Amino acid sequence: MTTDWLNVGKIVNTHGIRGEVRVISRTDFPEERYVEGSELFVKHESTNKREPIIVTSHRKHKQFDLLTFKGFENVNDVERFKGSILQVSKDVKPDLAEGEYLYSDIIGCMVVTVDEETIGEITEILSPGANDVWVVPRKGKKDALIPYIDPVVKEVDVVQKRVTIVLMEGLIDE
Repeated sequence: MTTDWLNVGKIVNTHGIRGEVRVISRTDFPEERYVEGSELFVKHESTNKREPIIVTSHRKHKQFDLLTFKGFENVNDVERFKGSILQVSKDVKPDLAEGEYLYSDIIGCMVVTVDEETIGEITEILSPGANDVWVVPRKGKKDALIPYIDPVVKEVDVVQKRVTIVLMEGLIDE
C-alpha cells in the first residue's frame, strides 16, 4: 500500500545549539501539525527516504516555526535535516470547519462558472494576505487568479473535484 503525503514545512536551518530547527511552514494548521507528541516524517532531499520523528516542542519566532524532536537534543543531531521537507500522511487530516479545505483537496479541482463555462483546473494556491488565491492556467491567456471569497466562490465540491464561481467583471482577463 502506498501512502500519499502532505508537505507541512521545510527545514531551512538549525536554531541555537539545543536541537531546534527553523521551519518555513506550508500548512494552515501549524498549531495542530506541530503539537507536542505529533508524528511527522522528515523526507531527506538527497535520498528521498522518510524518517519518522516526534515533535517535543513548538514555538513561533519571526516568520519561522521552531521545532524540536524526541531524541535529537543538540545541533549536531539535526544538522542533517537542513533542506528536508516535513510531511504527514494524507490520512492524518486536521478537523476542518465548514468552508475550510486542505490545499491538496483544492488543487486539481475544475473551476466552472455558475453558467457552466469551464475556466480550467486549479494548479496552485497563493496566500498573499487576507484570502487565498487559486491559480488556473489557461492556454494562450493569462492565468486566471480566483480569490477564495464568498462573492466569487459559490460552491466547493472536493469529492467531485469541482469549484463553482461567479465570474465577476474584471476577474479574468480575456
